[in-house]
Amino acid sequence: MKICVIDGQGGGIGSAIIKKLKDVYDESVELIALGTNAIATAQMLKARANRGASGENAIIRTVKHVDIIIGPIGIVLAHSMMGEVTPKMVEAVSSSPAPKFLLPLTQENVTIVGSVPMPLPRLIEELIENYLKELIIQDV
Repeated sequence: MKICVIDGQGGGIGSAIIKKLKDVYDESVELIALGTNAIATAQMLKARANRGASGENAIIRTVKHVDIIIGPIGIVLAHSMMGEVTPKMVEAVSSSPAPKFLLPLTQENVTIVGSVPMPLPRLIEELIENYLKELIIQDV
């Protein structure tokens, strides 16, 4: 199973996701780090992603061939992350056939009505326990 984690800016969110996924699933899943910039990708690779790439073209090409996409909600909002997320990236992520798991973390002028604010570690635990566990167990 190929899981793609997308992040931008400093890569802190993606790194936290990758660390926890590695702790839970070790090498039973392939984690692909896609950064909107090289710094984000480098941080996710330090967190033990199996592979990584940076930039618009890498994101556009890779999201077509993964089983799951994970990232902050900004990956589907054009010009988010201080402009790092391009409309072409958003189109590629949105149109990918892979299921998308988006964390409601945003510095954008967007409010997700009905979501309860939670710290990042708790969001990642919920992602794994309530959403990924069944998908990954089925595939492994």
